[in-house]
Amino acid sequence: MAEQVYLAIDLGAESGRVMAGLFDGQRIRLEELHRFSNGPVNLADTMRWDLLRLWSQIQVGLQKAAARFGQSIVSVGVDTWGVDFVLLSKTGEMLGQPYHYRDARTRGVMEHAFQRVPRPEIFANTGLQFMEINSLYQLLAMNESNPALVELADKFLMIPDFFHWLLSGSRVVEFTNATTSQMYHPTNQNWSLDMLRKLGLPTHMLPEVVSPGTKLGRLREDVARRSGLSRLEVVAPATHDTGAAIAAVPTERTGSANWAYISSGTWSLMGLELPHAVLTPRALELNVTNEGGIDGTYRLLKNIMGLWLVQECRKSFERNGAPYDYGLLAQVASDARPFRAFVDPDSSAFLAPHDMPEAIRDWCRKTYQEIPDTDGGLIRCALESLALKYRLVLSWLEELSGERVEVIHIVGGGTQNDLLNQFTANATGRPVITGPVEATALGNVLMQARTSGSVGSLSQIRNIVRASSSMQRYEPEHTAQWDEAYKRFTELLSRRIP
Repeated sequence: MAEQVYLAIDLGAESGRVMAGLFDGQRIRLEELHRFSNGPVNLADTMRWDLLRLWSQIQVGLQKAAARFGQSIVSVGVDTWGVDFVLLSKTGEMLGQPYHYRDARTRGVMEHAFQRVPRPEIFANTGLQFMEINSLYQLLAMNESNPALVELADKFLMIPDFFHWLLSGSRVVEFTNATTSQMYHPTNQNWSLDMLRKLGLPTHMLPEVVSPGTKLGRLREDVARRSGLSRLEVVAPATHDTGAAIAAVPTERTGSANWAYISSGTWSLMGLELPHAVLTPRALELNVTNEGGIDGTYRLLKNIMGLWLVQECRKSFERNGAPYDYGLLAQVASDARPFRAFVDPDSSAFLAPHDMPEAIRDWCRKTYQEIPDTDGGLIRCALESLALKYRLVLSWLEELSGERVEVIHIVGGGTQNDLLNQFTANATGRPVITGPVEATALGNVLMQARTSGSVGSLSQIRNIVRASSSMQRYEPEHTAQWDEAYKRFTELLSRRIP
């Protein structure tokens, strides 16, 4: 078949890209057309997203796509992070500057919510991990501080759905991102309207939820004219970046729970692909999450803070006159003495600290551990702690599914961190297979290819990824030392940290 081109607009917390997926019927290859920075904007003591600047950069990418591929382009789709949202008025005005999930306004809101609707009831209605960044608590905070603005809202759109509206005029929310909101019912397959009303939230603004792979309409005429594109199809892939990435895990075990995945980046999302949500009391106790996937599957997973700790340490080192690239950071961490101190990567102390190295040292100080005194020691502490947290979460996933995990697949940008990949194999005692790095973009474009009829099943998507990607395998090493470290780590997490 002639090579077909699908455009992925892939927005992450640090950067965005417009990518082209070139599919010849057997293999897919990616070509980056345009990359641009992303990140929070500080505005009057709040943290916001500059979505208008992102839209401007997306249009630059579309222009480059048109110049490069012209009529070969079949469709375009957007994926982004979860939880954040935009409110639109009836006339299509954006109400306010959209908040960043790390904004401090949600502190304490969960406890207020539990006074109206008990925690077990919220979990039964959503199946989601309790995190103050979830859309539910963001919307509650907004409704308390600015109820008039919320009342004006005609449509609630999550970030990728907002960009799909800009592209095509669609006013719907795609399933995989809806399930990150803690507002969607995992068994009724609709918004949890009764729960939201009990919490005093308006529900008139919640739109239709559509499945990944839905055709949303044609590219707006003005967007097509400015970019030089034809009025091509706009398709909702799995719009949550993790949902797209997991679609591109190159496993041969689709339909089985004996493999686990880690989508590794700023956040590490570790989980299993299951046919249904797990809503048991034990799942509530372990604070796991059930997020939607392809073909009605659910991703039983845990959000773990991830390489955020390393990224923020690197920024601090650079501010203090010690610039590192990630390769050099890995080297100094590898050279540092092992198992000196551990932290819980998911402690609220690390969510948005003023200085990450000082936050790590302070956590170690409060837990009466050795305090890392070198840059390498700090990074090693973060990476070892992350690998040990993976082992703990793996034990929970196996308990909840009743199946032993035989292999762990790591996808995303974190696959490039060889040291963490080896630590993960060592800590869990399971082989680790890494790749592809660009799993999110691959999942996005291959879902579009499936919508066009060029690809069939989810298994076929994964076969194409396997045929098109390079992967690396890491076998467990030094397991006795890591077993001892795990005992120390779990004992540490059982303490009440000041």
